[in-house]
Amino acid sequence: MRNHLYVLAGAIVAGAAMSSPASAYMAYVSNERGNTVTVIDTETMEVVDTIDTGQRPRGITISHDGKFIYLCASDDDTVEIIDTSSHSIVGTLPSGPDPELFVLSPDGKMLYVANEDDNLVTAIDVESKRVVTEIPVGVEPEGMGISPDGKTLVNTSETTNMAHFIDTETHQITHNVLVDSRPRFAEFKPDGSEVWVSAEIGGTVSVIDNASREIKHKITFEIPGLRPESIQPVGVRISADGRKAYVALGPANRVAVVNAETYEVEKYVLVGQRVWQLAFTPDQKMIVSTNGISNDVTFIDVATDEAVQSVTVGEQPWGVVVSPNE
Repeated sequence: MRNHLYVLAGAIVAGAAMSSPASAYMAYVSNERGNTVTVIDTETMEVVDTIDTGQRPRGITISHDGKFIYLCASDDDTVEIIDTSSHSIVGTLPSGPDPELFVLSPDGKMLYVANEDDNLVTAIDVESKRVVTEIPVGVEPEGMGISPDGKTLVNTSETTNMAHFIDTETHQITHNVLVDSRPRFAEFKPDGSEVWVSAEIGGTVSVIDNASREIKHKITFEIPGLRPESIQPVGVRISADGRKAYVALGPANRVAVVNAETYEVEKYVLVGQRVWQLAFTPDQKMIVSTNGISNDVTFIDVATDEAVQSVTVGEQPWGVVVSPNE
C-alpha cells in the first residue's frame, strides 16, 4: 500500500512539474541588434529560451489565443510568425518595407503594420497571409493603436508629428491630429474614450478624446537632476481598469506612473538604460520594460510600483509581449 502511495505521490509531483510551464506567462522580448527573441518565464523571472530570428527584430505581438508570435523583422522587410509551442519560425506575412510597429485587431483577423520607409500602413489578413490594402499616411509612420471595438486605427507619423485616425471599414483617414515632435506610440484606453500619444522629442503625452478627436490634455514630465531633453516618452500602457498608465521615458531610464483619471504623474520608477517598450502580464500584477542600452528587462510590481527584478536578455531589447490567459 505504501509503495502505491509513493507511486501516486510521484505521479502527482511529476504531473505538476509538467503542467507548471504551460500555466506560466511567458514574456517574449525582441532584441534589435541580437536578431533574437528572448523567452522569459514571468513567474520565475528567468530566461528559458532564445529564438534566432530575421534581421533587426522590433515590433512584437501575439495572437489572441497565444499560439503565434508576430515579429517585425525590419531589415528583412517581413513579419515572421513564431510558433509559441516549438519556438520555431513557421511562416511569414507580407509586411511591406521596413516594418517597425504593428497592432492586431480585436478579432485577431487583421494585422496593421507601420512601414516607415514608404509612409504607408499595410493591412494584412492573417489567415490568408495577403495584403488587403495599403493606406498612405504621414512621413515615417511608427506608432499603431486600435480601439477596443476595432473600428478606429491610429497611426503616428514621426516627421509629420501627427496622429492619423483611420476608419478600419473604409481604410480612409478621417482625422489628423497635430501632436508634439516625433510621436512614437498610440494607446487606447480600455473603454475606447481616449487615445494616448507619446512624443519622444516633444517630451509629452497627448491625451486625445476619441469622440471629438481633439487633444484634451498634455502630460509633461519633470525629474529632478535630469535635463528636459533626456526625458523622452516612448511606450505607453494603460491598466485594464483604466486607472493607471505607465510611460517609458527612454534615456531618462525611468517609467512614469500616471493617474489615468487625473493625468497626474504619481511616481518615477528607476529601471535600466534607455527604457523603450512595456507590456503587462495578463493578471496585471507585473509590467515589464525593455531597456535597450543595458540589455535587460525590468519587472515592476503594479501593486507597489516598485522595480523587483532585472533580467539580462539579448543585445538591444526593443519590444516585449506577454502570453495571454489560456
